[in-house]
Amino acid sequence: MFPSLPLSPSSVMIRSVLLRRFTSNNLSCSRGSCRLTGRITHGVQPHSPGQTPIQQSFRGPLIPKITALVRYSDSSANKYTMIYTLPHIKLLRAVSRLKLLQTAITGVILPPVYILYLQGDVPLSLVSYTTGLALFAAVMLYTASHFFRRIVGMMYLDPSQTTLKVSHLTFWGRRHDIYLPVSDVMTIGDTGDSVNETIVKLKRFSSPQTLYFSTHFGHVVDKQAFEKVFGT
Repeated sequence: MFPSLPLSPSSVMIRSVLLRRFTSNNLSCSRGSCRLTGRITHGVQPHSPGQTPIQQSFRGPLIPKITALVRYSDSSANKYTMIYTLPHIKLLRAVSRLKLLQTAITGVILPPVYILYLQGDVPLSLVSYTTGLALFAAVMLYTASHFFRRIVGMMYLDPSQTTLKVSHLTFWGRRHDIYLPVSDVMTIGDTGDSVNETIVKLKRFSSPQTLYFSTHFGHVVDKQAFEKVFGT
């Protein structure tokens, strides 16, 4: 055997620290089974009495929890039935948005033209032409929007046949739905129009607002429901 070498004080301190850490995580064995008495790592649990390791692995839920809720739309809940549609409403929406774009472009071009005129770079005729074009675009936008906003694109009826949903365009060319009681809607005979006319008015007893639809350019999808609202 080799003679033992004397240890330095630093080696003694390192040895004592290692022994202390080892004893805090030692294994105590009794009756042929070992148990870890130290700190258990995350995700590892000791076996419970009477349960196998396979049973321990299936203790947690296998299916993740569903936290998102399914929201149903108003149309799916009430089941409105289409009774009238105007296929040309898409074209009117495109024209309405095009007029908005044209008016915006002329409004952007007008200030630089005035600045160039004040600097003496452009003649007065160009300023007059640009101003007239901008005014014409604004008037046309107002006229077109005033007309397009009153054109009915689609009409729906609820299952109880007591509420009429009317879809028309807004100033910005978007769809807007209004809900009217059927008892408040005038029949075609009450408005003084005829079914054979190209454009028919949609009026109410409680409001002076007037919308327009056409059985000539549009399609009556459900004739029986349509006659329920507007008469024969």
